[in-house]
Amino acid sequence: MASLDFEQEKSSFRKYYDSNRKHFTDAKNAYIRIINSLMRRSDVVQVTKIEGRVKDKEECIKKFQSKYLGTLEANEQPFEIRDFISDLIGIRIVCLYEDHIPLVSEVLQRHFTILDVTDKISAVESTEDSFGYKGLHMDLALNKEMASLPKYRPYADCPFEVQIRSLIQDAWSVLDHKIKYKKSIPIDLKRRINILSALFELADREFKEIRNATAELMQQATVSPISDPLDDAREAPAQTATATGSKTVNVFSFLRIAGHFFRDFEFEDEKVDDFVQDILKLNNGFQKSELQKCLAENVKIVREYRDHFLTENPGKTFSPYTSIRHCLYLYDREAFGRILSRGPRERFSFWLKVSQGSSA
Repeated sequence: MASLDFEQEKSSFRKYYDSNRKHFTDAKNAYIRIINSLMRRSDVVQVTKIEGRVKDKEECIKKFQSKYLGTLEANEQPFEIRDFISDLIGIRIVCLYEDHIPLVSEVLQRHFTILDVTDKISAVESTEDSFGYKGLHMDLALNKEMASLPKYRPYADCPFEVQIRSLIQDAWSVLDHKIKYKKSIPIDLKRRINILSALFELADREFKEIRNATAELMQQATVSPISDPLDDAREAPAQTATATGSKTVNVFSFLRIAGHFFRDFEFEDEKVDDFVQDILKLNNGFQKSELQKCLAENVKIVREYRDHFLTENPGKTFSPYTSIRHCLYLYDREAFGRILSRGPRERFSFWLKVSQGSSA
């Protein structure tokens, strides 16, 4: 029962906490499972981490004492500590970019009851002091629909806090908590911490800008028809000369050209990046126009060989990457002799010799 006796209420809270510790842990695990499922189904952002914890009971008491006790005693308002601890169960969601945070929030708002929202991003950005970490904090509870389900009904009385951060914000929060005595350190150290905080903020922004610029280039690479002239200026709106400002083949032009010849295949970003580097190691001046000519002239022959190979080796595969390697070998055997390893190169050369009468 509520009272104004802090010692009595501390004792009551400790008993309540200890008797419900397992229940809190079960609720935390249930919330992690629910949120994991929601994030997978929403497919709006790439979440790198979802984790949770049950707040230490002494930390709960300390928070209540520093944040609420003085006002309650001044107003002579009886209290129970547990009514003021909204983050006893805490869930942390880490996404890749800062602009993913509101998208995660929207998903949660559609499936949970919102009790309170604290936007620490806006709070930090509206002041000159950049101490502390950014992130969005939301106090949530099961909505009526979920609370009515038998498997979640036991947790209907367990609100929880969700912290949503970007990957960079999460890294800064870990480091920020390791800095001791932030309120008492000299001005020069505070300035250094502020500079470091600004660098993390800049990194968050730059990662987002790089993602956006890359996505735009990828869109051009996959949407533009192959018959269009390979206009460098149009392919590089950001004027990034090292990325697309020359005629040398790069990831974006490779995707555009290869995607035309292998329309039903989804090229993975990292594999494409590595594959293009393999090409350039053998011929660092290999141009986009040469890749287009290489595939146009040789892909039909290579597809005939692929069909022959798969007939002879029913358990094997012959991917578009393998096809392109064979096309490159046909296009310039001196430059791309090593694009195929010895076994595949000898088999292909033998097939060429037998089927077409060409010299190996």
